Parts: sequence; C-alpha cells; structure tokens
Amino acid sequence: MPTKKETDVPADHTLFADITHMITESKALVAQTVNSALTMLYWKIGKRINDEVLQNKRADYGTQVILNLSQKLTTNYGKGWSEKQLRHCLRSAETFSEEQILYASRRQLSWTHLRTVMYLNDGIQREFYLLMTANEKWTTKQLAEKIDSMLYERTAISKKPEDLIQSELKGLREDNTLTPDLVFRDPYILDFLGLPDAYSEKSLEDAILSELERFILELGQGFSFIERQKRMLIDGEDFRLDLLFYHRRLKRMVAIDLKLGKFKAAYKAQMELYLRWLEKHEMVQGEEPPIGLILCAEGNKEQIELLQLHKAGIKVAEYLTELPDKNLLQQKLHMLIQTERKRLDNLEKNESDSV
Repeated sequence: MPTKKETDVPADHTLFADITHMITESKALVAQTVNSALTMLYWKIGKRINDEVLQNKRADYGTQVILNLSQKLTTNYGKGWSEKQLRHCLRSAETFSEEQILYASRRQLSWTHLRTVMYLNDGIQREFYLLMTANEKWTTKQLAEKIDSMLYERTAISKKPEDLIQSELKGLREDNTLTPDLVFRDPYILDFLGLPDAYSEKSLEDAILSELERFILELGQGFSFIERQKRMLIDGEDFRLDLLFYHRRLKRMVAIDLKLGKFKAAYKAQMELYLRWLEKHEMVQGEEPPIGLILCAEGNKEQIELLQLHKAGIKVAEYLTELPDKNLLQQKLHMLIQTERKRLDNLEKNESDSV
C-alpha cells in the first residue's frame, strides 16, 4: 500500500503546475496591458508637445520646450524622460496616426518596435514593416535585421504601383489577407550557406538543407519543408523537383528549382510541368494551386517579362551567396523597382488603349 506522503506528491505537483501557469499567464497579460498603455502615453505626449511647438514658429522654441520639459519630468519621475526619449515621443506623433497606434497596441507591438520603424522616411515602408511584424511576430532584433537587409525593397509588392501596394496592405491590416507578393522576394540573400567560389546545383541544395532553418527564415514566416528531389513519373520518365515546401497562410505548395547561371526561357516549361503534376497528384481540397519559384544566380529581365510568368503562377528571383555592400544593393533594388513599375504602367496604358 502506498503511504499518504507518496499519494500526495502527484497532487502537489499538479497544484504547483496549475498555479505556475496562472501566474505566468497573469504576468504576460499585465505586461501586454502595460506595454499598450505606455505606447499610447508616449504617443499622446508627443502629440501634446507637437501641438505646443506648432503654435510657435521660432526655430529654437521646440528645442527649448523639450529641454525644459525633460528636466522637470526627470525631477518629478526620475529616469526615462530624457530629451532623446521626448524626441522619440514627438517623432511617433508626427509619424503615426492614432489608428496606427491603436492597431500596434492591439497586435502587441512594443514601443521599441515602433521606435525602430518610425525613423523610416517612406510611409508605405513603415506600414509594411508594422503589419509584417504583427503578422509574423518578429522580435525587435528581427525587425531591425529585416530593415537592414532591405526586405521591403526585395519583396515583390514594392515593385507595384503605389495604389496597389496600399490596397494589399489594407487587405493584410483589415482582413489578415496575405498575398504571394507580400511573401516572395528578389533577391534572396543566402550568405549563411558558406559556399565556395565554385559550386554545383547539388552543393547548393545540400547547403540549403544543412541550413534549412536559416533558409526558411530568409524565405519568410509560414513555410514548411516537405521534400527534396521530389520524384514525378510522367510518361514513364523520371523528373525531379529540387525542393518542395508548403506555405500555411497561402494554403499552397511552393515548388523551388535551383539554377546556377542566368535564367533561361526553357525553365518556364520545366516548372509548368512540375506545377501541373503537383496540382493533379498532390493538391488536396481547400488548397490553392501550387506556385513555382525559380532561384537563379542571375535573372534575364526581358525574357522573364516576355514570358509573362506571373500568369503561369511562376516567380523568378536571384539569390546572393555573399552579402553585398548595402549601398550597391540599395542602388540595384531601386533600379529594379523603378524598371518594374515603369513596365506595369506601360502594360496598364497599353491595355486601356486597346479597350
């Protein structure tokens, strides 16, 4: 017969676990409440300062207001009210609407998240990073890394006309709708693979699989690995797809083919064959048709444009095995964005002329 002491142990353990869970949950809720209250407080302080400063046009007035306010608040409340902090508050009020602050609070974004984004000059970029942080639950460190790697400029949506970008961001904000153009990027930065100067497609594939977690982080949130060298038997002939992933939010398979050199027109037919086979043999009810991603060392923009790959559900992106100089990457991405937007404008103009 077990002693009373022995039978009490499981009960004590369960009691302790339950209460620990209650305390942890309560602490998390308190932290969220405090974070939301602080974020709104800082924004309101910034708005009040901004209203005061705008009433006086003297150039030195704003500086004097912030200096005096900082000294008085520090005397009353201690640390945390430096001139720098008050300037952050002011910047938040100048940058964000009350609606954006409320959204950030509801989605549990911290003041540090907002502070990381608020100094970006472009309003659409700020909105993109706020929404993606909320949806993908980035830490402040991850958010800073995404901005530093120029994620927005590398995302397909950045190459669209401004009204279409705003429309897709609105869908993400209001309906939680994630589109492929918010997911796919060009180029992908694969500097973590540690490849030698000369490498084969198999070496590239092996390196990706050995660093699969980091590769998925570069692809973005929502990707799950399914299979490498996916075998497809068509007319008695073996075909092999390099990598097969699934995207949970898009609800579709993502077929990835790796190429060493420049993009070639023949790659389109090969990818179309893979996608149609996957659609016929692997797609299940409730899923969207599979989408293809051809990763090349270098793109051929005119061929890609003429082939109208987007109509076939195929995307082409370059990959970089070494992290380039940021200024050079910025120039390249700026040129790509301008070129693509010009192409889309011309396409829209030609379609309207033909009507």
